[in-house]
Amino acid sequence: MAAQSLLAHPGDSVAIALSALEVGCEEHGIALLESIAAGHKFAVQPIKEGTPVIKLGHAIGVANRNIAAGAHVHEHNLSCSGQADRTAIGTDIRHPTPRPAQFSGYVRADGGIGTRNFIGILTSVNCSATVAKKIAAYFTPERLSAYPNVDGVIAFSHMSGCGMAKEGRGIDNLRRTITGYARHPNFASALLIGLGCEVNQIDPLLASAALQRTADLQTLIIQEAGGTMAAIEAGIKMVDAMLPAANAATRQSVSAAHLTIGLQCGASDGYSALTANPALGVAADLLVAAGGKVVLSETPEIYGAEDLLLRRAASPNVAQDLIDRLDWWENYAARDGDSLDNNPSPGNKAGGITTILEKSLGAVAKAGSSPLNAVIDYAQPITTPGLSFMDSPGYDPCSATGQIAGGAHLILFTTGRGSVFGSLPAPTIKLASNAALARNMSGDMDVDCSSVLGGTSIDAIGSGIFDVILATASGKPTASERLGLGESEWVPWVPGAMY
Repeated sequence: MAAQSLLAHPGDSVAIALSALEVGCEEHGIALLESIAAGHKFAVQPIKEGTPVIKLGHAIGVANRNIAAGAHVHEHNLSCSGQADRTAIGTDIRHPTPRPAQFSGYVRADGGIGTRNFIGILTSVNCSATVAKKIAAYFTPERLSAYPNVDGVIAFSHMSGCGMAKEGRGIDNLRRTITGYARHPNFASALLIGLGCEVNQIDPLLASAALQRTADLQTLIIQEAGGTMAAIEAGIKMVDAMLPAANAATRQSVSAAHLTIGLQCGASDGYSALTANPALGVAADLLVAAGGKVVLSETPEIYGAEDLLLRRAASPNVAQDLIDRLDWWENYAARDGDSLDNNPSPGNKAGGITTILEKSLGAVAKAGSSPLNAVIDYAQPITTPGLSFMDSPGYDPCSATGQIAGGAHLILFTTGRGSVFGSLPAPTIKLASNAALARNMSGDMDVDCSSVLGGTSIDAIGSGIFDVILATASGKPTASERLGLGESEWVPWVPGAMY
């Protein structure tokens, strides 16, 4: 009978159940001492208290009691063991062999390349949210039918912009996010709406990114327009005037070197690090080989596996930048009496993930094996070819918002429990880690990566994901686009006090 569990690495002290296993089942020559849920771990050898538990060839914590062979390994007997070794820098640099590729995109006047052709309505402050949404709602599919090359008029509102410090990281993050969206190549044009008395004033906002008002970037102040209804009417007229030029845009074949993708994972399970995440890593390496840009984020979710990235750091400065970000997050968590090991969610743990170290192994796998060339701040423009790391929280909508503000054309999102995340104007491609999820939430998933467990190679699945990336960049709708997701998932990271 075929094994119903997987020993992922020859040196591992635990195996992963591929399906629910009963007490007494024999796996890897060991009789199970208790039932093991799908995706969960069991010891394949005795593990002494205080010694590391090894999965995927890497420590995921320490045994907090003696663990017998065949026993379930989870929260009751496995504890987080702290940070990884940070001393090996740049010892595992591997450059992918160049492999040109093409997609069909929109070439903008400023040289940017878009994968979608939206008109965006952005807000400087939460007070302008309703006006922005009402303007976008006016442009129904029926009203846009005369403009077949326009993908839609979409509005983005947030919960900040006032009651905040006039200087500091909070307003800097917010301004980078808004201006990053304003100049995103997936927008043919954009309208930025403010109230008029907010802390996040529009003129300083534009100046922060050296942006100027043009036919493709216009602004509207509600108080100056005469109130809510007057501003809605004025905004509709402004967008109406933008539509003919946006509709004139057409796709043309361009190099995949112009593509930037953001890597995300959410609602992960015990299979994520075995299937979807490493397969996405293969696709990421293929894009790097084509000259493109890849950005990994979610700083708290690489904690404990940062050594895998530090070994690929292109320089000591890049490595130190990453260490500095991790140190900031450790201090940030400690300030409230927490630790980064609080990160695995209830769903993660139900799916078999026990510690942040274990979760981080899967998260880092999404970034493939290419060198880490840059570490950048939240929502900072992604300009370095190859792999970059962007500082961000582990909260998916917030992290992806920063990646898109930085210039990501697409978000690649792996999930094991079943996320319903979507994003605009950069669409999300969802990758399922297991077959049950791919079946149960088929309308939300774009790629089923579970066949890795049946013997399909990681390289084959990764190559298929890369093909999906190129097809999506060329206009193929994703599952989340068909479901209408994306406008509500705009969540700028605004740390700092509120007043």
